Parts: sequence; C-alpha cells; structure tokens
Amino acid sequence: MLIYITRPGDTLYSVARGYSLSPQILAGLNGLDVRVQLAVGQALVVRTPAVVHTAAPGDTLYSITRRYGTDVRTLYRNNYNLGGRGVLRAGEPVVVEYADDERLGSLEANAYAYPFIEVTLLDATLPYLSYLTPFTYGIGADGGLLPLRDGDLLSAAARYGVGTLMHLSSLTEDGGFSNDRSSLLLNSLSLQEKLLEDILETLRGKGFSGLDVDFEFVFPQERTLYADFIRRLRDALNPLGYPVLTALAPKTRGDQPGLLYEAHDYPLLGEAANAVLLMTYEWGYTYGPPMAVAPLPQVRAVLDYAVSVIPRDKILLGVPLYGYDWPLPYVRGETRADSISPRYALELALQNRTEILYDEVAQSPYFYYTDRTGRQHAVWFEDARSIDAKLRLVSAYRLRGVGFWSLTRDMPQAWTVMNALYDVKSP
Repeated sequence: MLIYITRPGDTLYSVARGYSLSPQILAGLNGLDVRVQLAVGQALVVRTPAVVHTAAPGDTLYSITRRYGTDVRTLYRNNYNLGGRGVLRAGEPVVVEYADDERLGSLEANAYAYPFIEVTLLDATLPYLSYLTPFTYGIGADGGLLPLRDGDLLSAAARYGVGTLMHLSSLTEDGGFSNDRSSLLLNSLSLQEKLLEDILETLRGKGFSGLDVDFEFVFPQERTLYADFIRRLRDALNPLGYPVLTALAPKTRGDQPGLLYEAHDYPLLGEAANAVLLMTYEWGYTYGPPMAVAPLPQVRAVLDYAVSVIPRDKILLGVPLYGYDWPLPYVRGETRADSISPRYALELALQNRTEILYDEVAQSPYFYYTDRTGRQHAVWFEDARSIDAKLRLVSAYRLRGVGFWSLTRDMPQAWTVMNALYDVKSP
C-alpha cells in the first residue's frame, strides 16, 4: 500500500494510469465515484491487485468465492464500493487478492453507530469489523435502563457475522452525560442489582456479545465506586460469557486534574474490566481552538501512560472518523465548530478550490477556505495518512485493537488502510 498526494491537474484516471491500475479499482479503494474531481493535496490509497476477477453476466460474490477459494467477507473488504451488494454488474472488476499486504498482525476492530446511520454506509463498513456497538443505553431518573431502538443495527450486524456490544452510558433522556445519574447508581447497591437484571435481560434478549460501559464526568470522589461497579459487572457477566469493556478519558498521568479525568483511574479500571477503550480524540473539539482532533504526539502520550499501568492486550485505541470546521477568527467561549465527515471535508476543499495541507507533527490534514459571506474557516479532519499513522500504533504498542468513533461519519479510506495492514479478528 502507498498513499499518493494529488497535484494540480490530477484526475482519478491519470493517477490510476500512473500506477497501471484500473480507475474503477482506485475509485473503490477510496470510496469514490470514477467521475469525481480531486482536490489538490488529497490523499489517495493505492494498492497493487494480485488477482482481479472481471464480472460476467450472472456472476455473484458467492460464485466468485467458489471459483477462487475465498470468502464473501474478504471480497467485501477488498472492494469497499461493493457496499454489501451480492449481485455484480457485468464488466465490474472485483479484487480477489492484493499483492502488497503489509500485515502487521491481527487486531480486534470495534465501531460505534447511532441507530439513524444510513443503511448503505452501514452495509459498506460492517464487513471490516469484529464488533458493532449501537449508541447508547442510558440511565433513567430511577436508576433503571433507558431503552434504545437498535433492532436494525443488530439485524445488519448478524447478516455480516459481526458481534455486537451493548453500550451503557450515563446519558439521560435529554441526551447529555450526567454525573448526578451515575452518582445515583454508584452509591446504591440495590439500584445496581436492578440495573444488572435489566442489562442481563437485554444482553440475552437481543443477542449481544458483551457490555461496553462509558460513564463520563464521574465525580472524583466516586473513583473507587466506579471501579467497583465495573468489577461487579465483570464478576456477574463473565461466567455467562459476556466480557465487560469500559471507556477511559485520554490521560497522560495518574493525577491528571479535571472532571473528565479524575474518576477514570487507569490501574483500577484496567484491572476491573476485560478491556478498555482509550478515547484518544477530541483535542480539537466543538468549542476549542482549531487543531487536529487526534494529534499523534498527544495520542502517543496517552498510550505511553496507559501501557505502563494496564496490560497491553486489554487496550483498544480510539480512532476518530470525523473532523471539525471552525469559523475564524476563533474567540474562546463564542466560536462553535461544526462536526463534519472526512468525505464532506474533501467536498469543501474541492468546492472552494483550496489546497489540502498536512501537519507532519500532528499527522493530520487541514485547510482554510472563505465562505460565501466572506468569512474564513479552518478545517481539520482525518485522511488515509492520519489513519495509517494511528493504526500503526496498534502494532507498535502491541495493543488489542481499535475502537472507531463513529460509523455515522463516512470515511472509506479508514477501512481500506486497515484492510491493508491487519487481519481483523472474528467475534
């Protein structure tokens, strides 16, 4: 795999021709239409096919698997643009095998999705995952479980042989994290027992593979209570075959101050849970100054601390699939950035005829543009280069895998890059 950065005058056809590659295959690797225009500075994933099947009338993925001794999931992973289709168009190239797999090892890949995710996007990305985690079951005013309409997500995951994790958070009916709700629960064993009954009923009734707990802004004085709660869940659920995962704020030291960090005790929670997700994103955020969402030096700093107190084979690295668009000038307390998908970021750069730049320190792309009202904007997002840099950390730090936030944002290159570097474990 290599990553090509476009120059003025480049087209998908000219880039493909330069690498003796079919334009349809190059488009598929990047989740693009063959007719798409390219922005200057845009990253394109380029791979070398070893075996390509040209579809004949009546061909299906299943007929190709029989002919080449492969499986449907591999074909989906090698051809993002298939998007879950089983019937092929005559003349369509289907990559059966690539010649340039780097293969840094295997990993566990989890991703979060809201129930309103587009069906076509969900179908295209599910084959790349070990687990899908619908977001989210919250906590009611009585300490009980708030429901989630996740039936369509669970059915889709089952069709692709992907495991599912039940996501429990301290979100309320209003959609915000509440430390009052988590406090209510953490200070009452009777409420915890009732919640555990609800969790078990949901796990069994909906066929979940395990539980993912994400309590944010927990009161600092409840640090030990929170770890005890996670341990209580693990002790109850593990004998029934359900692992317990918990999400951790991105800390770089044990005594890091701040409401987001203090109750997330890495040693305690790392011992209490079967696995942890490091939420290594949101340095660039809605109300903050323009910067990369997940700058690589900051991500590394979190990992350096995490692996010093938590077993490496318990750690999932959080990877963002989104960016932000900030109006300028930035004014602290006033400026609000819009969250955008990497695909939309590319569209913005192309529409405004601006060059995409790349911060080699942060390992993140960015650009500036002026909107129709004359106001300037700064955009930071993710592309193949930034995702490649993050995914390589899994091998470098010998981690369990990755957790993507979130599938609802469209980023085809993330899956193409991961497929080139790793074998994804089955649930």
